[in-house]
Amino acid sequence: MTKRFSPLGLITFFVVLFVVSPLLVIIPTSLTSTKYLSFPPVGFSLQWYIKIFDRPEFVDSFWFSLELAALTAVISTLLGTIAGLALHKYKFPGKGLINGLLLSPLTVPALIIGIAALLFFTRIGLAGTFTGLLLAHTLISIPYVVRLVLTGLSSFDYTLERAAYILGAKPLNVFWDITMPLLKPAIISGAIFAFLTSFDNVTVSLFLVSPTTTTLPMALFSYMQETLDPLVASVSSVVILLSLVFIIILERAYGLDRLFGSNSHSH
Repeated sequence: MTKRFSPLGLITFFVVLFVVSPLLVIIPTSLTSTKYLSFPPVGFSLQWYIKIFDRPEFVDSFWFSLELAALTAVISTLLGTIAGLALHKYKFPGKGLINGLLLSPLTVPALIIGIAALLFFTRIGLAGTFTGLLLAHTLISIPYVVRLVLTGLSSFDYTLERAAYILGAKPLNVFWDITMPLLKPAIISGAIFAFLTSFDNVTVSLFLVSPTTTTLPMALFSYMQETLDPLVASVSSVVILLSLVFIIILERAYGLDRLFGSNSHSH
């Protein structure tokens, strides 16, 4: 059976091509043997990847971003999972309002969040600190965890929990032995999304970093203000490839189609 031509499919193809095209330029450009940005690249060389290690600001900011993103993922996953479970399982006054507040960072422009965080943290003495940056990154990461947990719970069979309670299981045992294994893909996916949200963030970090708390994207941004050479492309490629690895893990663990609204049961 032949498939019919779909205008929507053609539009989707060009949209995806438009989104992916920068990646198709940046990665080859990072492999050039010249000392300037050029596409198509001239020659082939890994020298610009090797030179990353000669720039302490990139190496130090990479490890800083890794630590910040890991802590953000842990805190966001814990809080987001608890919030998702409470919102889905219980009825209480203000439930809709709390749900809206938790998901609001997805709709509020990141620029507004960054300015608001700067003003608030300046008043309480956390501006330019690791704690302030961690709190801000947690704020923008929690919504992804909440949404994924809620999506996972949409097909959750609560009769399994009730059966365990009837058989005399304690609440902690029920959660650990029944609820957690069934929600594990959603929780892992939420943690990955929280990690990537923190690791790649620029807009919010722009208002909160300091010389001692500089993330890799911000170090790259600062470098680009003075110099524009293939080193920019090589560092960008490392960030892109790291993000792709986590996205592949996310697809394997949970499925991107479920993240973007499909509630179909997995078989």
